[in-house]
Formats: sequence, C-alpha cells, structure tokens
Amino acid sequence: MVDRLANSEANTRRISIVENCFGAAGQPLTIPGRVLIGEGVLTKLCRKKPKARQFFLFNDILVYGNIVIQKKKYNKQHIIPLENVTIESIQDEGDLRNGWLIKTPTKSFAVYAATATEKSEWMNHINKCVSDLLSKSGKTPSNEHAAVWVPDSEASVCMRCQKAKFTPVNRRHHCRKCGFVVCGPCSEKRFLLPSQASKPVRICDFCYDLLSSGEMTTCLPTRSDSYSQSPKSPLNNVSDDDDDDDSSD
Repeated sequence: MVDRLANSEANTRRISIVENCFGAAGQPLTIPGRVLIGEGVLTKLCRKKPKARQFFLFNDILVYGNIVIQKKKYNKQHIIPLENVTIESIQDEGDLRNGWLIKTPTKSFAVYAATATEKSEWMNHINKCVSDLLSKSGKTPSNEHAAVWVPDSEASVCMRCQKAKFTPVNRRHHCRKCGFVVCGPCSEKRFLLPSQASKPVRICDFCYDLLSSGEMTTCLPTRSDSYSQSPKSPLNNVSDDDDDDDSSD
C-alpha cells in the first residue's frame, strides 16, 4: 500500500500541505518514495509541563511541531529519522494516560494520545514503518538512546545530592546522560556524548565518574515511573532554558 501511494497525486498534495503549514522555517519534506502515513495531536511531556504538539508520521521520518493555528500553521519543526526510533509503552497514571516513549540516540521523550485506541494505532504504525525501513536497509535496531528527561515539576530538590532545593537563584539543570534534574554543583562537568552533540554536554557527577571509568551504560536511570507520573504543582519552577536543547520544551 505504501509503495502504491508513494507516487500518487493525493500523497504529494498532502505532503505539500504539511510543508506549507510549517512555512519557510520548516525543512522540505517532499522526496521520492516518501509517504505521509498519518497525523494527529499528541501531548508531549516537556520539561516544564505537558504540551499539545502536532505529529506527522511518514514512512521514513516522524515530524512534530508547535501548534500555532490548528491544521493551518505550525512552527519549531522537529524531524526524527524512524530508523533510529524505538518505542515503549508506559503505564497510565493520574491525568497522563495512553502514553509511550519515543526513544532515539539524540533525544527521547514521552507522548500521550487521547484514547487507548489512538495509542495502539500510533504505536502499530510506527513499529511497522521502523520494521519496513530496517528490513530494506539491512540495519539492526539502535540499542543506544538518549535518556528521557525527568520533568522539572517532579523535583523540588536535586535528585543526586538530595539536599539542594531549587529556587529562582538555585536553578534546575538536566543531566544529558541519565535525565535527572540536578543542581549546578552536582552537574559542573561536561562530557562528549557524540550521539547528542558535537561538543561536551552537561552531565551529573555520578554519570561523569561512571563514563570516565568506562562504565558507559550503568548510569542510565531506572525510574520508569518518572516518565508517567502526573506533574505536581511546581514550587519556584524556574528552569535554565539556556541549558535546554529546546527551550520551548
């Protein structure tokens, strides 16, 4: 079915509409063989709070952006190659239901659909596209993925030292290796994580020690509950936007 749609007029028109919605700031999306599989609004768990984002699933990429005018205008386009994507279902908790993790070597995050049926359809379609891509290329699924960031609102104190309270002066930072919310003194070091950036990035002292000793994988967090908990009302919830790869998130 995908191959049949690849060169259809309807598919070309649909992709062109998506391009126009992102405007000149967006990347061109029309290439030979690319098919728009589906689209919809998902709630993305961002560092400050859950936010609605428009997602577009193609047979080779996943695209999302901020909603300016529904079905007419989007901005801050993000393009994720599907061959690097793995997804993982997460449990319902509180107001955050029907969610799953989208994990890539560069960035990982949680999204939530409006219904269980919608979640199932999204996950099935993504898995099918990834499987087809890997089958055609002969590549193996990526085992490396960036940590999912713990939302700011889940940490009133540093998750490493468990002492430093966050205030407008003592600001929150995120370790790029484990995703924990940490204070400045616990995250003064930088380390090169080639899959995430071309220059050294902020990591916590705990991960730095493990990375420096060659124990690359042991500092990944096991707090799967962090990604599905309903955010609490933040106290003095001031984030270091300069320390975020996407200050709007």
